[in-house]
Amino acid sequence: MRSLPLPLRRKRLLASLLLAALGGCNFAPTYQAPSTPVPEQFDRSGEAEGARAANEIGWQEFFGDPRLRLLIGMALQDNRDLAASVARVEQARALYRIQQAERLPQVGVGAGATRTGAPLAALEPGLETGSSATAVFNQYNVQAALSSFEIDFWGRVANLSEAARRRYLATLEGERAFRLALIANVAATYYAIVSTQEGIELARRTLESRRYGLEIARLRLDAGVTSLTDYDQARILVAQAEGQLAELRRNAGQLDNRLMILVGGPLPEGLPAPRPIGDPGQFDGVAAGLPSDLLVLRPDILQAEQQLRAADADIGVARAAWFPRIALTGSFGYVSPDLGSLLQGDRQIWSAGASASLPLFDGGQRSAALAQTQARRDELVANYQHTVQNAFAEVSDALVARRRYHEQTLAQEEAVAAQKRLAETAELRYQNGISIYLEVVDAKRSQFSAEQQLIQLRALELQNAVSLYVALGGGACAATKGLSQGQC
Repeated sequence: MRSLPLPLRRKRLLASLLLAALGGCNFAPTYQAPSTPVPEQFDRSGEAEGARAANEIGWQEFFGDPRLRLLIGMALQDNRDLAASVARVEQARALYRIQQAERLPQVGVGAGATRTGAPLAALEPGLETGSSATAVFNQYNVQAALSSFEIDFWGRVANLSEAARRRYLATLEGERAFRLALIANVAATYYAIVSTQEGIELARRTLESRRYGLEIARLRLDAGVTSLTDYDQARILVAQAEGQLAELRRNAGQLDNRLMILVGGPLPEGLPAPRPIGDPGQFDGVAAGLPSDLLVLRPDILQAEQQLRAADADIGVARAAWFPRIALTGSFGYVSPDLGSLLQGDRQIWSAGASASLPLFDGGQRSAALAQTQARRDELVANYQHTVQNAFAEVSDALVARRRYHEQTLAQEEAVAAQKRLAETAELRYQNGISIYLEVVDAKRSQFSAEQQLIQLRALELQNAVSLYVALGGGACAATKGLSQGQC
């Protein structure tokens, strides 16, 4: 069989070494998803017929209030905490790229020139003493060098790169989880503001009505038709309405400040008017799906999984420390005393080398490092399972609240209607002299409280619907699917 030419044999040898580096052993444990101790089904009672899964509904489609959609869009663009989260993703991505580069040989090119002078007397002892003749030597060189390149027989470098990649993916999921939380916070704050504004309007109308009643009571008192007690009770109603109005306005101002921070700045002029808190077109219902769906939809669960996979790679790195680290070095170039002949064939120089190192005694450092990575993985398994359980609890709580808030709202609407009739009846009874004014005071106070409670229940029902949507993993793209932010 004819032997291969020397250059071709060298190329095959280099290719074999690279294949060995790429196809070496890997001591990282095979990833196995931890058990998830949650029930197999959610409670679906009260679910709307034909409801879609949350992950099939983008947040722009989910929210029916155009003002809220604009506010969420502003928050996703200008929120400062989100900007910091995006920067952390870029940091993790850069670290991954740095670690990935360690798997490739690092080649550098250099060139140099030296000019050396020495007395001829020092070079030729036979010359007369005192001679000032000087010899000059020139040397030029250019070379390419391969720095110490580790042959990754045991998968140490590959696992370092894999750990960095998994942590980068974990930060991507963490940024997606932050986006979902930001959407939920903006929506919850917005619904609180709308309900507070409706409460302020109700309190303002109530205050106007009570001030009118107080004026009537004063006129009746001056005419001797009513007692001072009835007048004072009318004053109490006015004072209570004034206090509640002031409290609602304080809450509204604080909520406006919170919303401004969430959206990243002052609200622009010309935003659409908000939809009433009781508007049934705020958004459609979402289907609960299965608990197993959360494992691939919830970004916090996916983040915990990526961190767990990174821990597996860390174990592979710690195990590889028990085996020798083998590295290659080499260089090739030209050296010549004459610049014009530097690149001629007879001026070539080269070197090649290999080294292996293995600690014989380290005081138990490698054993401790391996134990530490294994314990870290055990911690992350527990964190993953806790994250899954917490996700299931959030969905279950939101499903229960969806059904109960609806029932409460319907009951409160009936209560408001009954309190309104009761207040009207009490007013008629007082005007006809059948009852005292205290009965009117109690009836009007109860009516105002019932109406305010109805507004708050409607806001809570909306906020819970958003919580359910987010808990089911809706509203943002899966970071690991490579979708751009514009699609989310």
